Amino acid sequence: MSLKQRLGQADILLAPGVYDALTGLIAEQSGAEAVYLSGASIAYTRFGRPDIGLVSMSEVADTVAALRDRIALPIVVDADNGFGNALNVQRTVRVFERMGANALQLEDQTMPKRCGHLDGKSLISKGEMAGKIRAACDARHSEETLIIGRTDAIAVEGFDAAMDRAEAYVEAGADMLFIEAPQSMEEISLIVKRFGGRVPLMANMVEGGKTPIINASGLQALGFSFVIFPGGIVRAIAATARDYYANLLASGSNEAFRNRMFDFAGLNGVIGTDDLLASGKRYDGDTDA
Repeated sequence: MSLKQRLGQADILLAPGVYDALTGLIAEQSGAEAVYLSGASIAYTRFGRPDIGLVSMSEVADTVAALRDRIALPIVVDADNGFGNALNVQRTVRVFERMGANALQLEDQTMPKRCGHLDGKSLISKGEMAGKIRAACDARHSEETLIIGRTDAIAVEGFDAAMDRAEAYVEAGADMLFIEAPQSMEEISLIVKRFGGRVPLMANMVEGGKTPIINASGLQALGFSFVIFPGGIVRAIAATARDYYANLLASGSNEAFRNRMFDFAGLNGVIGTDDLLASGKRYDGDTDA
């Protein structure tokens, strides 16, 4: 089933955030139907820095390729602002699609962009962003590759302006709509009232962010088709890592932490080491043809 077909079903699609092949693999093994490659999470884990536009297009593309090599799930990619103008957007779409992306999320921020739940953002014009969405739709090789139009205007220009921008992005051809960081249940309800049933709606749940936290079933009842939890895995791993290092440095051993970690065999089981080594024997020069 394609991502587009899955979004047409009644049940909401939940995509956990991932940032590399290992988190993608574990999400797939846990039963996820799709994953969301978070630009913020790449910045957190690769650079130890916040989501303020430090991640390049090629770095995201490399991560998409590593994910696609390891998982079969649909990959929804945070493509930031397309890494430039409409021509850059088209190159980004072609590269990400070739690497294995099934959907690209494009936002209307200027460069350098920043996390939608951080203050201090600025936007390109509504017309320029609509042009970027048209460019993205024209550049994709397959109609099954979805273009998600995102606006960050609530925090910059106000809610009404965000709704006007969203309308323009739908008219430009966006396959799904993402109005980032609504700050109340009233705003969430108004988004659904205006756009629900016209285009799939995407929600972003950020622990400690600007949007009220609603679980997947609650968002489905409101009228959303797709929800991401983009940075939750990094926050969980960071909290665990802090406890792990504190315990190791205090005790000089991992024994007290063993019940919270894989052992050597356990991790190799997750990543399929034995199966991979067995398959590799088929190509060894010493084996019989």
